[in-house]
Amino acid sequence: QVQLVESGGGLVQAGGSLRLSCAASGRDVSAYAMAWFRQAPGKEREFVAVIGLSDTMIHYADFVKGRFTISRDNGKNMAYLQMNSLKPEDTAVYVCATDVRGDYRDYSQYMNKGQGTQVTVSS
Repeated sequence: QVQLVESGGGLVQAGGSLRLSCAASGRDVSAYAMAWFRQAPGKEREFVAVIGLSDTMIHYADFVKGRFTISRDNGKNMAYLQMNSLKPEDTAVYVCATDVRGDYRDYSQYMNKGQGTQVTVSS
């Protein structure tokens, strides 16, 4: 079983930046894709970004393209989400997930998920 712990969330003004981290423990996750999802109050959870075993496979949701960058450090069993040019609509709980069994955009297809970290962007 893999445990995922997110960190790096907080309160930031619009236009600012945050870097989220996802620390994996319990198993080496270098053989699995790692993804970020988010859920805002009153809204459905949505896919943000996914990175494959290496940088050769990366996908982003259209609403974060050009602003967010996903990366990973297999040596540290970590994944990251660099978020720039943040907007108030980016306010949400961001969750890290790994070990996907189907569609990478479908949260239910991931076998391991963290508790999330809150990101709040003020206008």
